[in-house]
Amino acid sequence: MIETVFTPLQSLTGGALIGLGAVILMATMGRIMGATGILAGILQPNGMSDWSWRVAVLLGMVTGPALMQLLTGDLPEIQVPVSTLMLVIGGFLVGIGVTFGAGCTSGHGVCGMARLSPRSIAATITFMITTGITVYVIRHVLGA
Repeated sequence: MIETVFTPLQSLTGGALIGLGAVILMATMGRIMGATGILAGILQPNGMSDWSWRVAVLLGMVTGPALMQLLTGDLPEIQVPVSTLMLVIGGFLVGIGVTFGAGCTSGHGVCGMARLSPRSIAATITFMITTGITVYVIRHVLGA
């Protein structure tokens, strides 16, 4: 059985940094910090200035763990209790959800909620309910 560890300090710090990054990006570039929108803009950029800030954000996401290891000498333990096939299927389903939902959890949940966007509020409520049901079914019905 998977055990969820309660980490309030790390969660608060991470959430504050994500919020700060979203505010800085909106204040300096006028852009919403949605991860899938940033990645999509790298694949189909609207010019070099649009591409460069997106690459900078993506590099920050990728180099974060390396910085963590440099500062602490260790990386957090990550357990992925599913097969590669399940990860691929999950990624595919997330891609479908992002497409039909017009954005991802970071865009709707962090930035859209902060702007009181009705679409983002509805999307975030949907994410949370679906997540709760999924965790319940996987842990308590299927026993994984």
